[in-house]
Amino acid sequence: MSNPLNSAHYLLSAHNTRQLPPDIGVEVAFAGRSNAGKSSALNALAGHNALARVSKTPGRTQQLVFFQVQPERYMVDLPGYGYAKVPHDLQAHWQAFLDQYFRSREALRGLVVVMDIRHPLKDYDRQMLGYAVQRGLPAHALLTKADKLGRGQQANTLQAVRKELFSAFGDTVSVQTFSGESKQGVEEARKVVADWLELTPAGKRAEE
Repeated sequence: MSNPLNSAHYLLSAHNTRQLPPDIGVEVAFAGRSNAGKSSALNALAGHNALARVSKTPGRTQQLVFFQVQPERYMVDLPGYGYAKVPHDLQAHWQAFLDQYFRSREALRGLVVVMDIRHPLKDYDRQMLGYAVQRGLPAHALLTKADKLGRGQQANTLQAVRKELFSAFGDTVSVQTFSGESKQGVEEARKVVADWLELTPAGKRAEE
């Protein structure tokens, strides 16, 4: 099966709203706490080994990083939180920037929240999901590093997270297990992102 995200490539990084590309087209944002496996997930979805940098020091994404999939079709890597040792003023800047991005970005069509299946639904995860739900945007949770657990543990965690997400957000947030290492769930997640980006399997716009 062809990969509609395979043409993704780095476009630009934005540290403030003035550096964002024009607010046209369609984009899907990716959020995740530091060490949740966000870079590995982006690489697996695109089918590239080095689209997003996998750092040995988690939390190094300190800007909004835009990857262009097709003209006016973007995947956006948001700053991670957690282990990153950053000053409070920089965290405050990120907070304000992300808040404005979610409130005003018309091109944003969906949010993927990456969580380590062993440590799901931390405060940051809930905050990011809340941003999407407040905007009326769909969100999709990836329970990454699923290969670290047995099938039974995976199923139990998936069921528990699904139940909690439905209780908090209704049916606006979907969830699946995922592993960039074993490629478990990659096709399922890829389809979600491609549909939000309005891509066909051939990488063309669905309306064409």
